[in-house]
Amino acid sequence: MRSLWTVLSVFALVLPVWAQAGAAQGVFQIDFSNPGLAPSHWVLTLNPDGSGHFLSERGSAPPDPAQGLQAPGVDRDIQVSAEFAQRVFETARQQNFFNEDCESHLKMAFQGWKKLSYSGPAGQGSCKYNYSKNKEIEEFGDSLIAVAETILEGSRLEVLLKHDRLGLDKEMEYMVEAAKDGRLQQFSTIRSILERLADDDEVLDRVRNRAKILLKRAET
Repeated sequence: MRSLWTVLSVFALVLPVWAQAGAAQGVFQIDFSNPGLAPSHWVLTLNPDGSGHFLSERGSAPPDPAQGLQAPGVDRDIQVSAEFAQRVFETARQQNFFNEDCESHLKMAFQGWKKLSYSGPAGQGSCKYNYSKNKEIEEFGDSLIAVAETILEGSRLEVLLKHDRLGLDKEMEYMVEAAKDGRLQQFSTIRSILERLADDDEVLDRVRNRAKILLKRAET
């Protein structure tokens, strides 16, 4: 019994140190805006342990009939994998915490403004770009947009489940294909709705099966 209490006492002392160590690694954020899209603005914030938050605003762009039901604004906590979070913070360090001009200043089609920011004891900085000549920054931004798109797709699934169950079939078909080519990433961020679909006997078998496929991706 004494040894157990000793272990618990040491753990109680060490736990705050671990927490401080995690906090010392800082916070990363990407702020995206494009008035022509819906949503027109979203912010994804991540911590070193993979926890984070996602906030989106629909904006004033007219609805696109091709997209069917529009996802509402999202304001929720999310969780990405430890591997993805590690890549985010390693990139921040390698890119000098974004203390650089990451905009190419080339005449490129407008894809949306991406502002990358880091703040922590090791430093802080931010850079904003439409298109970057820095290949790592460009690919890094694309992967973060893919995570945001996954979160937004999860919101659409919730709307479809409530208002248009038949529409889930086409949406899930798209999601499985987009998962294969990287347009959607980090399905752990929408695990809850995927689990609901996988266990729902009132949706099509194809929908349940595709939800299970995506849940396997959420584990990696």
